[in-house]
Amino acid sequence: MLPLPSPGWQGVSILWRVLFTLAASLLLLLLPAAADAAQVLQVRGPTLLQVGDGNRSVPVELACVAVAPGSSSDAVAWLRRQLPRQTRVQLRPVSQHDGRLVAQVRRLDSDSDLGAALVAAGLATASPGCP
Repeated sequence: MLPLPSPGWQGVSILWRVLFTLAASLLLLLLPAAADAAQVLQVRGPTLLQVGDGNRSVPVELACVAVAPGSSSDAVAWLRRQLPRQTRVQLRPVSQHDGRLVAQVRRLDSDSDLGAALVAAGLATASPGCP
């Protein structure tokens, strides 16, 4: 016989239950673990990376940065030095745009956001309205 649901859930609407379940699922999926960290497969552009986790490959755009067209080759070279292939990274999703995940990207061995580091290096500017 199945146990009855706990009394705490009886007064909660189905919508809230679904939202809670989705939020909890996303939280569990997005929390990085050292063994399951994403790896950089390729630097595709001044703010665009190809990142994979062994099962899939995802284009990731650096959040909150804009690179001037004249600085794009320097920004790509800088990112390639900072993120050689198979560098393990942590992604903190911000949004999704044109089929790309927009995220803050951090190396697992560093605490700094790569977008902020790109701005600090003078190769990009911070986008307005970003934290």
